[in-house]
Amino acid sequence: MTTRHYDVVVLGTGPAGEGAAMNAAKAGKKVAVVEASPQVGGSCTHLGTIPSKALRHAVKEIIAFNTNPMFRDIGEPRWFSFPKVLDRANKVIDKQVMGRTEYYARNRIDIYFGRGKFKDANTIEVNTYERGPEELVAKNVVIATGSRPYRPANIDFTHPRIYCSDTILSLSHTPRSLIIYGAGVIGCEYASIFCGLGVRVELINPGKKLLSFLDDEITDGLSYHLRDGGVLIRHNETFESVETTDRDVVLNMVSGKKLRADALLFCNGRSGNTESLGLENIGLEPNSRGQLSVNHAYQTTVDNVYAAGDVIGWPSLASAAYDQGRAVAANMFGIEGGHFISEVPTGIYTIPEISSIGKTEAELTAEKIPYEVGRAFFKNTARAQITGEAVGMLKILFHRETLEILGIHCFGDQASEIIHIGQAVMKQPGEQNTLKYFLNTTFNYPTMAEAYRVAALNGFNRVF
Repeated sequence: MTTRHYDVVVLGTGPAGEGAAMNAAKAGKKVAVVEASPQVGGSCTHLGTIPSKALRHAVKEIIAFNTNPMFRDIGEPRWFSFPKVLDRANKVIDKQVMGRTEYYARNRIDIYFGRGKFKDANTIEVNTYERGPEELVAKNVVIATGSRPYRPANIDFTHPRIYCSDTILSLSHTPRSLIIYGAGVIGCEYASIFCGLGVRVELINPGKKLLSFLDDEITDGLSYHLRDGGVLIRHNETFESVETTDRDVVLNMVSGKKLRADALLFCNGRSGNTESLGLENIGLEPNSRGQLSVNHAYQTTVDNVYAAGDVIGWPSLASAAYDQGRAVAANMFGIEGGHFISEVPTGIYTIPEISSIGKTEAELTAEKIPYEVGRAFFKNTARAQITGEAVGMLKILFHRETLEILGIHCFGDQASEIIHIGQAVMKQPGEQNTLKYFLNTTFNYPTMAEAYRVAALNGFNRVF
């Protein structure tokens, strides 16, 4: 077994692992990464963010084609199979892998494809797929192994009609009907995708409402448009057991209901990928969901071992994971940028998409903060009328006395892009974070960004 020495070894090449490895390499450190899959990118590139969002974009284009009157002059609506649409997503994955592989090569970071395991706090044993066993000795180690879908033991995920959010990407046909159990971000996104393909979808939510962390008005909008697309939403329902045949799946509910569909997509939570890392050899113990606890420097209870990304839990977003990884390297080597990521915009790629940052109306009311609301409905903006994307709104919550922006919530086309304008203003210090920026700034016309000016005027007119 060959022993190799590094300043830092990173376990995982998803967003957090890549961020940590690249920042450490830029600081002049000798870096190695270990990847359990045969290609870099982690679940983000191969199973989660990239394929699902590429899939969603393709479906959105299909919906636009099938509903746009101009295209109806060309011919009848067209329906595409799930595998055909998925093929488009796979092309994006190939481009992502190629680009990320080049990043590692350009920064002279060694990649070991195989499973890594702690021998001690400074030593990682890797059973590589091509070169056999290797031993990597490092001053510091970063755990960025990501997460996987939670799979209850009483559901047979080997059955060809039962899927999780990973295996759904291997679906080889288009089901006529689909039950989605779990109405979190992933469940809602896939409900949008499949109903857009003409699949009859039942979305089962164990909670009282969809995405309860969002502003109520945004949640109501999402519920309406999912139902308008044909999705049947069932709240406050918990499954008891699953029955399968060669032809269908039956979900037995605690309430006594029985639901039947061609397939079941179970997406109710995720678990950290920590079970095979040999954490017992260094005295680290994950929680019941396989997640690791870290301090504000992303340091675990073992001084030279850090963790970032989905493996530490909240917020479990690729955007945050990149920054967490970079912060790990900054903290580890005493360079600039070692802040703790405490606030990130949500980006939910339903159809229409959702993005928000800051407080909700319910939170501000509970905290007894005197706030006011400014709204801009996309149907009234010229750009949305031109593009035909008239569904949605931008909502600004601000302090009625100081005009400080307290929260921004967006629902509709390009929401995850639009939010960044408001985010930039909210991050300004002191009195520079103010609604007046939108009142006194000229925006290009026609644009979606103009909605900020409309919403600001709408809200300011409520102040007395």
